[in-house]
Formats: sequence, structure tokens, C-alpha cells
Amino acid sequence: MANNYVTDQQINEKKWKVINDVPAVIFAKVGAAIMLNRKRMVIEPFLMDNNTMSYSFSTHWDTNFGNIFFQTLNLPKYAQVGALPSYNSKDIGIIAVNLPSLSEQKKIGSFFIKLDSFIEKQSAKVKRLKVRKKGFLQKMFV
Repeated sequence: MANNYVTDQQINEKKWKVINDVPAVIFAKVGAAIMLNRKRMVIEPFLMDNNTMSYSFSTHWDTNFGNIFFQTLNLPKYAQVGALPSYNSKDIGIIAVNLPSLSEQKKIGSFFIKLDSFIEKQSAKVKRLKVRKKGFLQKMFV
């Protein structure tokens, strides 16, 4: 979830353009932030600044599959090198994608969603075990 929200009044007063074409993946397109290779899925209408770019999924994409696919892309390799690294829609548009059928995308997307959920649960268990271990050690050596 975003930490920053705006009102309809602010949008109208500032004449901002809301991007309603969701779901989409957003990412940096200018500066050192490109090299961080961070991407985020957006499922609600959003605003973005001139330093970011988005890719909206067509009906040929399963959203979960598309998100997973984007996470595997190393976008910095498409950057134009210079004092201020950047890329534009042409640089990103050259990325060739062989899309599996929509039904296969759904299966792949679902598999990775379940796997991510399992990983999150296991990570939470590990954190709880570390806390328990710390408690045991404190009781043993007080």
C-alpha cells in the first residue's frame, strides 16, 4: 500500500493526470534509482512523476504471471549510459517476450503466488524461532 494519497480536489486543482490503466508495473526510468532495479505492481489508479515509467498489462497477460516476469527482468541493462542513466519506452519496447497461453500463464502465476506465500510463512516462523532462541539464551545466561 502507498504511504501517500491525494484527494480528488488536489488532482483537479493541480491538473494531474491519473493513470487508470491498471494493473501495471512501475519502475524508475532516470538516475541512479534505475540501478536498484525495483519494480512494483499497481492495482489501483495512480500518479507518478517524470522519473518513473509504467507498463500496463493487456488482456494477453495474466497479472500474476506478468508481475513475476517483470521481477526477473534486469532493466538496468537497457539503460542509456551517461552522467544520468536513463531509458525510454523505445529502450524497454525492444524486450522480446514469448508469452505462453493465458491458461498456462495463470498456472505459472498461481504457482509462484503460492510459493511466495509459503516463503513468507516460513520466514515468519524463522523470525519467531530467533526470538525464542534469544529468550532462551537470556534466561540461561542472566
